[in-house]
Amino acid sequence: MQAGFAPLKRLAVDGIPVYVVPGNHERSAIPFRLLAEHSGIHLFDRPRTFTAEWNGVRVALAGFPCERKDVRTAFPSLLGATGWEGADADVSLLCVHQCFEGATVGPQNYMFRYTDDVVRAADVPAPFAAVLAGHIHRHQVLTTDLRGRPLPTPVIYPGSIERTSFAERGEGKGYVVLDVVPGAGRGGELRRWTFHPLPARPMVIEEMRGDGADAAAVRGFLVEAIQRAPPDAVLQIRVRGVPAAGGFTALRAASVRALAPPTMNVEVALPDVERPPRADGG
Repeated sequence: MQAGFAPLKRLAVDGIPVYVVPGNHERSAIPFRLLAEHSGIHLFDRPRTFTAEWNGVRVALAGFPCERKDVRTAFPSLLGATGWEGADADVSLLCVHQCFEGATVGPQNYMFRYTDDVVRAADVPAPFAAVLAGHIHRHQVLTTDLRGRPLPTPVIYPGSIERTSFAERGEGKGYVVLDVVPGAGRGGELRRWTFHPLPARPMVIEEMRGDGADAAAVRGFLVEAIQRAPPDAVLQIRVRGVPAAGGFTALRAASVRALAPPTMNVEVALPDVERPPRADGG
């Protein structure tokens, strides 16, 4: 946890305010809250609104930690509990870690629609200039509802800055910069957004024909696959067929780690069969 917050604290020390929305992987709460306590780190540990002033523009950031139980129903009350309507600000932004209808994920472009863990995008009131959303790892900006009608407030997913599963293998990663100014409405105006790509670790899939393969054959394939992959790759070995007992031994985690550089992650997807027992009974 300390390692995760260390770069955020460096930003805060340099005078750059940091706003943190606990997500589902944090169980909607940041453990060991003392690690986050710094005057420049602002934690949405409950529904609340922070205000700050930059270049003479007063900005309100409303938000709440990830709601994991029927957020579709709870969203209006959670939003109201932030107290955003009482904030004295030129620009209002909503910061959440939720899934909004219309968001897409995966190689098949699955779209989230009507379930209780999906927020209706039209439920975000117009006075917000934008919704800054986490939870969906693919960068996308939602500007219309499921019927193609314009949303009162765009929902911006910058996406994750690193690939976290092979479903994201072909996705670009990066961050988003917003140009927001005071406007006629109380929430201000989002003039434009810009996606800035970041280098992300390559994800590589290698398929191995495992039928009857002994330890030497498996190790030989692994060495060649590792040499072909970039040194910082996330490499997945998909085994097709059932290796011999020695082949299974060569695919154990310790054996694979001994072959790969420390900068590479290697995972082995084995066929769904009963593996032979280890000689030591493990």
